[in-house]
Amino acid sequence: MNKSEKLAPIVLFVYNRLDHTKQTIKALQHNTLANQSVLYIYSDGPKNKDAEAVVTALRDYLKSIDGFKDVKLFEREKNYGLAKNIIEGVTDIIHTYGRAIVLEDDLITSKYFLEYMNKALETYKHTGNIYSITGFNFSTQFIKYPADYKDDVFLNIRPMSWSWATWKDRWDLVDWAISDYDEFSKNSDQQKEFNKGGTDLSRMLKNQMKGKINSWYIRWTYNAYKQKKLTIYPRISYINNIGHDITGTHCVEDTNDIYSHMELNNSPIGELTFDLPFNQEIVNSFNRGFNTNYLKILKRKLKKFSYRLRGSK
Repeated sequence: MNKSEKLAPIVLFVYNRLDHTKQTIKALQHNTLANQSVLYIYSDGPKNKDAEAVVTALRDYLKSIDGFKDVKLFEREKNYGLAKNIIEGVTDIIHTYGRAIVLEDDLITSKYFLEYMNKALETYKHTGNIYSITGFNFSTQFIKYPADYKDDVFLNIRPMSWSWATWKDRWDLVDWAISDYDEFSKNSDQQKEFNKGGTDLSRMLKNQMKGKINSWYIRWTYNAYKQKKLTIYPRISYINNIGHDITGTHCVEDTNDIYSHMELNNSPIGELTFDLPFNQEIVNSFNRGFNTNYLKILKRKLKKFSYRLRGSK
């Protein structure tokens, strides 16, 4: 990074997973820009009496963290839930800094994650159709790139919650109430278009609007669709997601093999293409990973791949 460029703050959201949080922090501490970056941590309050002890233990650990330019801890007195915690926390930080890099407590970063995120934030800050940046990608085994595609990043219509960053002017445009949902729910063409980002999207939004789930992410994603904005993804992931092991509040099935047994990008990012081309073949290859039937196939393939790796050691 050019020293004249202001580094984005890191905003980390945690609840009750001490072991996962320790792994997330340890990886972040090894990032090349960690000691130049400010880390904000939002610790959600316990849901009930049973959760008080583990939340307290987690907060004791959070107060010992070093290795960053500064660490600022916000302890919620009550349980906000992830959606409210993220929306209010990101709003506070992004209104101060104009941009933010956001993580949750189950993401393992490459040592060059912060370099990549900050470089992308700086490169695309004035590109109005870029909604956000993410450091996550599926394994290169399962994403197909055209032979002539040479860029280290690609554009996608679907945002990503497993590490992301954005700017204040994009964040402030979000309609969290989804005020046009009635119209959308009656328009099958719009739903079909939205589901080009994955067949789970319209169903997830419907559950959100019926009160069956409380998701900041599906509302964030719907707004990207409505505004026709895109997300920057890396060709090789800077993130492993270790949270799909049924320990998370929103994870009910152990699918860790799909997201955590991947190679990480351990090379500094090169120059990013400013006028990045949109490639539908790559988008289709990525987004099918969120189609229900394909996820089952992907899980089986990754388990087989994982077994082969273990057998070769």
